[in-house]
Amino acid sequence: MATPELCVTVTAPTMADLRRQRDAVADADLVELRLDKVRDPNVAGALEGRTRPVVITCRAAWEGGGFTGSEEERRRILSEALESGAEYVDIEWRARFDDLVSRGGRRVVLSSHNFNGMTRDLAGQLRAMRGATTGIAKVAVTPQRLADCTPLLALGAEASRDSRIIVIGMGDYGLATRLLAGRFGSAWTYAGGLRDIGQVTASSLLNEYRLRAISDTTAIYGIVGGSVMHSVSPSMHNAAFAAAGIDAVYLPLPAVDADDFVAFGRAIGISGASVTIPHKVSLFERVDEVDAIARRIGAINTIRVVDGRWVARNTDANGFLHPLRDRVDLEGRRAAILGAGGAARAVAVALASGGCAVRVHARQRPQAEEVAALVGGSAGPWPPEPDSWDLLVNCTPIGMYPNVDDTPLPAERLTGRVVYDLVYNPPSTRLLREAAARGCRTIGGLDMLVGQAHEQFTWWTGAVPTAGVMRQAADRRLTEFTRNEDYVV
Repeated sequence: MATPELCVTVTAPTMADLRRQRDAVADADLVELRLDKVRDPNVAGALEGRTRPVVITCRAAWEGGGFTGSEEERRRILSEALESGAEYVDIEWRARFDDLVSRGGRRVVLSSHNFNGMTRDLAGQLRAMRGATTGIAKVAVTPQRLADCTPLLALGAEASRDSRIIVIGMGDYGLATRLLAGRFGSAWTYAGGLRDIGQVTASSLLNEYRLRAISDTTAIYGIVGGSVMHSVSPSMHNAAFAAAGIDAVYLPLPAVDADDFVAFGRAIGISGASVTIPHKVSLFERVDEVDAIARRIGAINTIRVVDGRWVARNTDANGFLHPLRDRVDLEGRRAAILGAGGAARAVAVALASGGCAVRVHARQRPQAEEVAALVGGSAGPWPPEPDSWDLLVNCTPIGMYPNVDDTPLPAERLTGRVVYDLVYNPPSTRLLREAAARGCRTIGGLDMLVGQAHEQFTWWTGAVPTAGVMRQAADRRLTEFTRNEDYVV
């Protein structure tokens, strides 16, 4: 597998801004200059003084770009870029600028974009595009589920001999095609600030995911769930892999259901995964082997692949107890659990093992009764009554970013001693803030997250994470996230 190059996309409203941003790019192999986003596009100005190779792009509005002028004007801009010596010029396949494609030769990036889904017979289209140019054929589609990336792997395998293709899955479900560009046969991967199509910053690609170190022998891990794009788990595990010198990468893997993840995981040859909401129970039924603790809980949060077999366990219970051991005496305490998913199951088992009387509260009472039955507990109303608990644990995603103003329990019902919220983004949820104001002791979800992640890492690798590296990476990521996103915690 050839190591893909890194191309950083630069956009700006004026040529002066575009040049400033172009010159500010560091540690990239190429810079894509999006002239279609500029009010005063000027090819000579874009190329003058460049210090690294560029891709000149003037994307038509009908192909998702920002250029609204005539096709003749766009043709003139692209032609001038070729004549002026641009290293690469991006030309849309549907534009049928055949003379430019022929004249540009290997400097052409012949591109096709589908912003609405997967292209029918994409393999046939890519073959036709490769037959039409000696340059690079680029196809970008929009996966509707994680498994939609699996046929893109086949495209890369077919064309990887000369690495003259670029295969991109846009949006969250296509993130793996950007982070693992070499596995998909791409000549380069794009980085930048176009979040609407799923771009990742160059800093994140290079520093967090260690793009230049990923090879065909790199072990692939990830976090699988319904909404994992803002998870700090990639930051924690990638920092731990780097500190330990382990050839592995960990990425977000959003999946619509268990079958979706299994299809992609087997296709990509995944080595292991963290499992979160809402797949902890459904994936329990799809793995080959489950340990005794996870079997009692009825949910998993960790998968390891051993000789092709998917083995699972649950590290949530130990991770949950980690911050409680030195702070709270559990024996005889009344514990109220909010939620009835996989995390609630693990928490119920952990609390019962510590001597708590467990009561489970969920909007769907039958689910609450099922979880309570695991530990001989009881099901209570939603939400819990005042003065009915000593320790409250939120195992729901209520209050998680972006819904930071939500809370599972009104402030007037926070009458117990300790409130533990498994939500960690934001670090101080509305539930925790209001509980503290009412005199409750509070514990945030990051402590549990780090605790269970330590256990996952050791199970996967046989190594103990460097002391503090995971917590530091998590704190740093949450600080960056809070600074870059417009919300207040």
